[in-house]
Amino acid sequence: MTLPRRFPRRWKIATAELIAETFSSRIWKVTREDGSPAVVKALQPFDDVDDELRGAWYLNWRDGHGAVRLLGRDRMDMLLEYAGTRHLTAVLEGDGDAAAIQIAAEVMARLHAPSRRRRPEELQPLRERFSALFDKARADAASGTTSLYSEAAAIAERLLSDPQDVRPLHGDLHHDNIMESPRGWLAIDPKGVLGDAGFDAANLFYNPLDRDDLCLDPDRIAHMATVFSLGMGHDPRRLLDHAVAYGALSAAWHAGDSNDLDEQRELAVASAIRAVRLSF
Repeated sequence: MTLPRRFPRRWKIATAELIAETFSSRIWKVTREDGSPAVVKALQPFDDVDDELRGAWYLNWRDGHGAVRLLGRDRMDMLLEYAGTRHLTAVLEGDGDAAAIQIAAEVMARLHAPSRRRRPEELQPLRERFSALFDKARADAASGTTSLYSEAAAIAERLLSDPQDVRPLHGDLHHDNIMESPRGWLAIDPKGVLGDAGFDAANLFYNPLDRDDLCLDPDRIAHMATVFSLGMGHDPRRLLDHAVAYGALSAAWHAGDSNDLDEQRELAVASAIRAVRLSF
């Protein structure tokens, strides 16, 4: 059989099917010569490709604990463990939000477990990741604009100046990046960040992206903070601070892309989280 593209011979790929193509990558579901399934993620040149490459270092460090295994790498191509087709969103839709939140907490616990491998040096420091928020807050201050960006930047600065439980982080946990594999629930598509473990919980407060009825619900926000704090051994108020800072960071990224709709959505959820944080 002729494969649709050339793969490294050492990967022993027998068949391949293109299952997704985006601006950042092409995804192939492959079968290896021993009959086992796998995935090839072929990165394309784009602005944030370093995020994906750092993610490969993170997966290598995790070595299958809480995340898919990195089975091989060839420059911009990664051979990955097959993680199935069922995302965490399916649990939310079938068993409810509380069940999905509990699974997310369990996956985070496995991701944050110690590793025998040496911590990779290629990970992005969390302060560097927050640069867009700090830039936006400075720009607002210079123009005399009062916004949530300034408050969130101050929260981020406080968290970064007093880090707790610093470790390699996935950096982009959400419902579509947690999948039910033959080995159980695993994370995919990490960004590879180094910093306070609380940052990994933050993005989950904003997801799923099409469920603002959940993301804006103060009871749900408080429940997530409680569940995640119990699983991580962190102060729930600190986790909520991480969530506020992350939402403003995400909004700053959208502002940089002139994406007003998503910017305002992230700021609205961040404001809802901030209100819950003030009540804790």
